[in-house]
Amino acid sequence: MALAFAALAPIVAAGADATNLVTNGDFESSAAAADWPDGWGKPKDKTIAWVEESGNHFLRLHSEQPGQTVMAYREVNIPAGAGALELKWRWRVSDLKPGKQSWFDARIMMDLKDASGQKLSPGPSAPYVRKSTDGWVERSAQFLVPEGTKTLQFMPSLFQVEAGTFDLDDVALTVIDAAPLKQAAAEAATVGAAKAARIAEQKRTKAAASAQPDGSLISNGDFETDAKSQGWPDGWGRAKDKSITWELEDGNHFIRLQSLQPGQQVMLYRPIDLPGGLKALTLTWRQRITGLKKGKLPWNDARIMMDFLDATGKKLAQKPNPPYSTKDTKGWEQKSTSFLVPEEAVSLSLMPSLFEVGAGTFDLDDITLKPADPAPLLAAAKTATEAAQARYVPPEQPKIEKWPPQLHVSGNRLVNPEGKEVWLQGLNAGGLESVAQGEQVIKSTVVGIDEWKANVIRLPVRLEFWSGDTPLMKDGGKAYRECVDQIVTLAANRGAYVALDLHRFRAPKKEDADFWKDAAARYKNHPAVLFDIFNEPHGISWDVWRDGGFVAEKAKPGDEDAFLSEEEKIKLNRGFHSIGMQGLVDAVRGAGAKNIIIAGGLDWAYDLSGIVEGHVLDDKGGRGIMLSTHIYNWKKGWEAKVLPAAEKYPIFVGEVGADVKKMDFMPAEIQEDPATWVPDMLGLIQKYRLNWTGWCFHPAATPIMISDWKYTPTPFWGLPAKEALAGKQFVLKKMR
Repeated sequence: MALAFAALAPIVAAGADATNLVTNGDFESSAAAADWPDGWGKPKDKTIAWVEESGNHFLRLHSEQPGQTVMAYREVNIPAGAGALELKWRWRVSDLKPGKQSWFDARIMMDLKDASGQKLSPGPSAPYVRKSTDGWVERSAQFLVPEGTKTLQFMPSLFQVEAGTFDLDDVALTVIDAAPLKQAAAEAATVGAAKAARIAEQKRTKAAASAQPDGSLISNGDFETDAKSQGWPDGWGRAKDKSITWELEDGNHFIRLQSLQPGQQVMLYRPIDLPGGLKALTLTWRQRITGLKKGKLPWNDARIMMDFLDATGKKLAQKPNPPYSTKDTKGWEQKSTSFLVPEEAVSLSLMPSLFEVGAGTFDLDDITLKPADPAPLLAAAKTATEAAQARYVPPEQPKIEKWPPQLHVSGNRLVNPEGKEVWLQGLNAGGLESVAQGEQVIKSTVVGIDEWKANVIRLPVRLEFWSGDTPLMKDGGKAYRECVDQIVTLAANRGAYVALDLHRFRAPKKEDADFWKDAAARYKNHPAVLFDIFNEPHGISWDVWRDGGFVAEKAKPGDEDAFLSEEEKIKLNRGFHSIGMQGLVDAVRGAGAKNIIIAGGLDWAYDLSGIVEGHVLDDKGGRGIMLSTHIYNWKKGWEAKVLPAAEKYPIFVGEVGADVKKMDFMPAEIQEDPATWVPDMLGLIQKYRLNWTGWCFHPAATPIMISDWKYTPTPFWGLPAKEALAGKQFVLKKMR
């Protein structure tokens, strides 16, 4: 539906008996409070005042400091069936000094919203004025109302002006006949469409005629031509400062973007008209990046942003993904990216940028933009769509009758309420520890249980995502927590368990306890949920592991450190205070949750020897503590580090696996071949009936159990693990 708006003269005159939807629009009534008009929100400061002048009352907005936004707010109910509205008002604007942007002025902003509070489109344009009026001035505006509108948010404002006063009176909002506005909108749309078609044809014809001999749609992409000797390459916009320069090096010209101060936005802009009939494009370029320091946000890096525009210059929703770099290059490197072109695209905005980085230089050369074969891109898009459909799992309501029994610890085993042993065997559904959306962790949970026969899913989660403390999350972590809820329900409905793993390292901190206070309260006594309280402790003593204490950072200690207290060391940023694993146990039990707790040992949760030697955690009346060990194909000493604990406590091999691809952070020669290691490891697990979850049910998290998102098991680890889950027996031939 199109929208028509008249800021000065009405298109349709409202009848004399039309009902004003804005009560007390003349600001004369003050029955509720003697010092403020009824129905209008009272501000906390003096920027909005109720003023009387010659017996007449009105509302006054006054800017007390440059750049301040002063806004009155009124929510108005809109009657069902209203197709159009007319707003009338009087205003007097004095001493107005607009702000730096074109919309920093005196204006009346309005939003139309549905019953759920969602903003509807199209909405009314904002009547505005950018200079003082000659006394009181009457104005009116008319606009169509989208179907489903329930309320109008009325917001007269001094919007970030430098100075000024905005007086408002006699506000009236009435329902009017929508037919004339709809007709005017339709006529305007017809004229606009014809104009846009002419512009599109002109631009496309020009673009086709100006294509370069090599087919590129970008002229002077090598930055060599300066026909008028102006000291700048033809066709490229010149920066106002020295953040973008035209460089010459060994006889070759190129453009340099340089961040002159942290957080600065450095952007080169080039509009490119596109010929008709384009289905796809390939952008190629050479780049050299030096001294790059990323900014505060994930996208504060070196990137090439692009937007498609239609004939009217409006941005289209479809746009190419920006190629980006987060680190320095090794000299000049060749890059390319291909993308589909929407049918209505008439031009492309090309915007190489240092996007609010901390520091860095971004050199660019030999930019080309050429038509490309759309077939591979269409095929990839189809594959992506099919993959998205394949990974979708419909949400389920809890089916409590199908949930697994509540477990508790009995000796060195887990048992159900009847005292029968329950042996947990499963896998890690990775993803939520690194990406807030978790890729397809929900699908992995269902496949792991239904097809791989897992009866437990270890679910690594990230503290920052749970609390929503990241720049990309605007909901305080709500969607992330609901995703975890869904996974718990899906697993429980299938009779399986979830080991909720706080995927943290080194030593527990206060914020980890805060997480468990929240998570434990959320899943308190849920029969399917176990709490893996801290992923991989390491680099601390057994005393600190259990009871907490000062944890030194890697920086070399100073000579005076022996004389400093723990608080003084922390203040000097030489470490932090750990609350210990007992602190996390206390947080869980303090929330009233008796769920089984899983506690990993030292050496990245491999070594359990210190617990056997006396560093035992106090369960504080829960259903028991299970010890966790992480065993990979370079870990030695199973009989010393793991098996003594297995005689006394139930063991959870929370992470286990081997990959043919060697880890690059340790010597390759200490990493045993999976062909010999995996059968013995599975044999160990089966011989001692150790609970276990293989790492990892994700094609990019080594050791990988699957090679793709079709859940094809890797032959070296995924296949034998899947066979073990199905009941195949493996023989332990040799201890490590």
